Amino acid sequence: MLRDRLKEKNMSIYQCSKQSGIPYTTLRELLCGKTRLANCTADTLYRLSVALDVPMEELLLESVDYRISFETYKGNVCHQVKDKGDLDFIIETLGSGDIRRYWERRWYPEAFYLLAMVDYLSRLNELPLCGDYNDIRACSLKEPLYPGDVIFSVKLDEKRDQREQCEKTAIPEFKRFNIMESEVRNVL
Repeated sequence: MLRDRLKEKNMSIYQCSKQSGIPYTTLRELLCGKTRLANCTADTLYRLSVALDVPMEELLLESVDYRISFETYKGNVCHQVKDKGDLDFIIETLGSGDIRRYWERRWYPEAFYLLAMVDYLSRLNELPLCGDYNDIRACSLKEPLYPGDVIFSVKLDEKRDQREQCEKTAIPEFKRFNIMESEVRNVL
């Protein structure tokens, strides 16, 4: 991600070093993965954030490769919808840039799920779709993604395969991306 930030600013490692006051070797080690941004001093993070004109928090978030399970992610999104309400959720999600950020990280299930949720809530509230994500809407997962309980039940008893029923009841906005989601409101 740091390399992408340098490209966005049309800045070489040398130029970034000069502008930020961070040693060239430190920047090279960050770019080649020898050093992680999370291990840098606050001063280094601050200087880098000023040079690249991005918040320190954003630099740190981009450096984190930790990814929660998709089932946990789905639950978190559903809870956000419940807590914020449809309209605030749509506004905050579109304003955050998270859909595009997930897409660029190649976290496709998360990007598709979040976009599907926004599209679904937009339909329910009779709102137009945000056209910023039409390129993502033209894609989908190669294989269907079923809820964890459906996959678990198939492993327990293949004769009682619930995948077909799950596909029949899937919300269209989710099914478009090959995510078989039928319930987003009933969260504990």
